[in-house]
Amino acid sequence: MSQFDQHNFKGERALIRVDFNVPLDENFKITDDTRMRAALPTINKILNDGGSVVLMSHFGRPKDGPTDKYSLKHLKNHLSDLLGGKEILFADDCIGEESFELSANLQPGQVLLLENLRFYKEEEKGDEAFAEKLSKHGDFWVNDAFGTAHRAHASTTIVSKFFPKGKKSFGYLMEAEVINGNKLLNNPAQPVTAIVGGAKVSDKIKLLEKLIPIADNILIGGGMAYTFIKALGGSVGKSICEYDKLDLALDTLEKAKANNCQIHLPEDTVVADKFAPDANKKLSPTNAIEDEWEGLDIGPKTAEAFSNVIKNSKTILWNGPMGVFEFDAFAVGTFEIAKAVADATALGAYSLIGGGDSVSAINKAGLEDKVSYVSTGGGAMLEFLEGKTLPGIAAVLED
Repeated sequence: MSQFDQHNFKGERALIRVDFNVPLDENFKITDDTRMRAALPTINKILNDGGSVVLMSHFGRPKDGPTDKYSLKHLKNHLSDLLGGKEILFADDCIGEESFELSANLQPGQVLLLENLRFYKEEEKGDEAFAEKLSKHGDFWVNDAFGTAHRAHASTTIVSKFFPKGKKSFGYLMEAEVINGNKLLNNPAQPVTAIVGGAKVSDKIKLLEKLIPIADNILIGGGMAYTFIKALGGSVGKSICEYDKLDLALDTLEKAKANNCQIHLPEDTVVADKFAPDANKKLSPTNAIEDEWEGLDIGPKTAEAFSNVIKNSKTILWNGPMGVFEFDAFAVGTFEIAKAVADATALGAYSLIGGGDSVSAINKAGLEDKVSYVSTGGGAMLEFLEGKTLPGIAAVLED
């Protein structure tokens, strides 16, 4: 049983750092509430204990202080629905007088949502005085915002200084993220397969270096595959390619060979005559793409070969799509991989969807319930898997 689980919040105000940075459409309707739903078990445990809850979060990237577009008030009604119709109190300034009055007078079972932390530049600067003010909103600090755990911001890390040991902990979401990340890094069941996509090798090189000693197979898709293909002497046409990283790609292949880790590259590619959803497309060998064409998805042979590797795996990490899955015409490969991961999970494999675009892809494929764990943190999960110490995690564990 975890520290959070053991603690009884009866009569206490819990200040919870959540990650409610959810996408909205032009009418301020939430288009994906995954992150909000992920925080519910933590919130409900505190309320069920007889405690009250003060929620703080960032939202978007406001440049010039308070703006309606980035106000957390747009989430209030949906949060109320998620909590069974409970009234949500709202403070229109996270450290304003009204906010402290509201939090000081909270009754057991009540929920207060503070306005966007990033309306203050002090939040991202990790300002200590700002963090101290935030700390006044609670008797106990809970960090449940894994998506921002890799940033030493005032609300994710610095605020910890103002809560003694025994008065701070991870919430259920943070705990689950750490447990699932460690499951992949520490003695995973073999064979281990990592599916790594995305645009650039340079963005994923640290992850690849960490995975090579762990993984039996690494399947490489997305734009980064073309840097490897080019490094091996192939023609990639207008495909995205980091020409200054060709040596790095070759070094990575050598390291994999030395560690008995097989790197699989796409054999065939769906190419387009322009980067657009309505582009003309055709199939091409990945190492012989014509000059005016660019690769936007893995081809059927690659999808089948990758799927066979995935289905024979016992531990699977997926970080990054196989192509431009936002365009329906170039989403086939990514969805085939999503299906293979779900099938392998049904056969008993452990599968971790490692944040960012892979989460959007698994959701779009409607298979998020068919895998072992879907991480809510893109950059945070990437850095965790790279072996970095995340400030938001360290802050809770420190005295």
